[in-house]
Amino acid sequence: MSTIRKIQVTFDCAEPERVARFWCEALGYVAPAPPEGFKTWDGYNASLPPEERDSWFSCSDPSGAGPRLFFQRVPEGKVAKNRVHVDVRAGTGLAGAERLATLEAECARLVALGAVHLYTQYADEENESCITMQDIEGNEFCLD
Repeated sequence: MSTIRKIQVTFDCAEPERVARFWCEALGYVAPAPPEGFKTWDGYNASLPPEERDSWFSCSDPSGAGPRLFFQRVPEGKVAKNRVHVDVRAGTGLAGAERLATLEAECARLVALGAVHLYTQYADEENESCITMQDIEGNEFCLD
């Protein structure tokens, strides 16, 4: 029998703290306290050499159930579709019009935070509705 391990999902991005704080709002996650000896993240970053400032940030599920999200600064921009994406399970257990209304309300909330609505896939005979979006740096995710 294999051991079940916790996972971390890592995002490459240009502005780690900005993207992490978007995902905190989107998922109800929390940012960590500043490193020991620092009252704020700004104070911590100011203590680093310029090339290391704002190079990473993270957030986690306050209940401990979900994976930690880690955001690391990379020099290159996003150029293609994500090979892995986050599914935000906003409509779990819902079907039909109730599910679509819930997803649309969550989409509107996330758009107000800076996300982009790409398209809505409406329910058919086999699948329920879902909405494909992008976070504030263009990373695709789905509301399902």
